[in-house]
Amino acid sequence: MQKDRPQVCDYEGSDYQTRFWENADRAYEDRVEAIALKRLLPADGDLLFEVGAGAGRNTERYAGYKKIVLLDYSFSQLKQARDRLGDSPRYCYVAGDVYHLPFAASIFDGATMIRTLHHMADPLASLQQVRNTLKPGSIFVLEYANKRNIKAIARWLFRRQSWNPFDPEPIEFAELNFDFHPQTVRSWLDKVGFIIERQLSVSNFRLPFLKKLVPVNLLVTLDSLVQWTGAYWQLSPSVFVRCKAAGGDMEISKERFWKCPVCDSIDLESIEEGLQCSTCNNVWAFREGIFDFREPLQQ
Repeated sequence: MQKDRPQVCDYEGSDYQTRFWENADRAYEDRVEAIALKRLLPADGDLLFEVGAGAGRNTERYAGYKKIVLLDYSFSQLKQARDRLGDSPRYCYVAGDVYHLPFAASIFDGATMIRTLHHMADPLASLQQVRNTLKPGSIFVLEYANKRNIKAIARWLFRRQSWNPFDPEPIEFAELNFDFHPQTVRSWLDKVGFIIERQLSVSNFRLPFLKKLVPVNLLVTLDSLVQWTGAYWQLSPSVFVRCKAAGGDMEISKERFWKCPVCDSIDLESIEEGLQCSTCNNVWAFREGIFDFREPLQQ
């Protein structure tokens, strides 16, 4: 399982939720992302897949979905999400690897991946995995960090940065932190079987001096108006994309939900420790209300 997996960004033990969101000046970013999600994601559905759910910052925004599966590699982040959201059967908490998802094919009718792709060493592989879990016709809302934003363009023109924002290759500006070119992301989505329906430019005014000078309510209103320009050009640091899962040739598992991330078998049985694969006999733990598919239990 580990040999063919790209390096994973692990937030285990991190205070990211409190440090980055709750105790920092990011009300503007949070609110404009909420607007983008409301505009792009269907209001209701049966089963939503939240990829990179973290501590559940966005989960309550999916109120119209009957059940939500929160996936993150960090067990501690999911514990925070569980503390926030509770033990309702409406939520399923899963610690797992996006490169080896523990879900049967074509089971979800919606998915989101917000502030997550920029940590992917192999973004194409992660998008393919997400696509495999979606029913044809399902809606997928993706957010990505845009390297071709106005600030980056200005810095490059005035020789304040070495990398070219118009270069289609991703730029790793810090370890496992990537910015992507919009055209490249669109090509990846097309390659794995998504049809792009709408694009929004988000966080257009994410500049420290603007956030200090302009009231947050006004910034949010302005961003809400400018988001629609994403249909024509993408110059904001964050871009949201609404995609539809194309095709109808994938086998849909009507009775199976889980898939073994080691052998890809969908024959998993509930046991006292959690779930056991009937094919390879690996056991996946269920503890503290969270399914842990990162590594099998030692037998």
